[in-house]
This record gives sequence, structure tokens and C-alpha cells, in this order.
Amino acid sequence: QVQLVESGGGLVQAGGSLRLSCAASGRTVSTVRMGWFRQAPGKEREFVTAINPNGNTYYADSVRGRFTISRDNAENTVYLQMNSLKPEDTGVYYCAADRALVGSMIVITKATAYDYWGQGTQVTVSS
Repeated sequence: QVQLVESGGGLVQAGGSLRLSCAASGRTVSTVRMGWFRQAPGKEREFVTAINPNGNTYYADSVRGRFTISRDNAENTVYLQMNSLKPEDTGVYYCAADRALVGSMIVITKATAYDYWGQGTQVTVSS
């Protein structure tokens, strides 16, 4: 089974930066679509960003230009660099893997399309 472990969350002030890591075992990250989702208390889980095996990336409008997803194949790890953080970025961030690899943006951004999930890491941005 694929195991995903997130790390790097914490408390930062608005305008600051954080880098999240997602370490995978049981499957190489270059063979699946890797995504990041986030969930704030009382709200639904929402898509943040994803990267395909071919390296193509996708971003939610709310984070485009501020967040960057990347992949280190040697370490089998996916990263999420978050800059210019805002209070509305606060939430639990989850790493996920999708092995189906259909190309629709509806599927790419839908949490139910992903097969494996990490336990999440808390990100809190103060005003």
C-alpha cells in the first residue's frame, strides 16, 4: 500500500512563507498524479494544486502565483512552497495520490478521484 506523510506545517504571520513536504513509500511519485488539498474548520476540502507524471502542474485560482508544487524523484517526495501567505490559507493540508490519470480538470480537482491520502499537516496564518 502507498503511504504518504506530510510535514512542514506551522504558524506564520501574513506575508510569510512555508514549505510542506509529502514523503511517499510503496509507489514512486513520478508514476502517479500527486495533489495537495486543504480544509478549514466548517468548510469542505478544496483543491490546491497537482502535478502529473509528465511534470504538468495545475493550480487553484486562489493560490496561483503564490504557491509552487515540485517533485524530487530521487527522494520520492513532493513539495508545496507557499509564499505571501494569507489568513484564508489557514487549514489542514493533505497530500494525495491518483493512479487513474484521466485528464479532465474536474477529475484533477475532485478529492474523491484520489486513491491515497496522508494524515495532514496544520497551517495557520495570523493577521
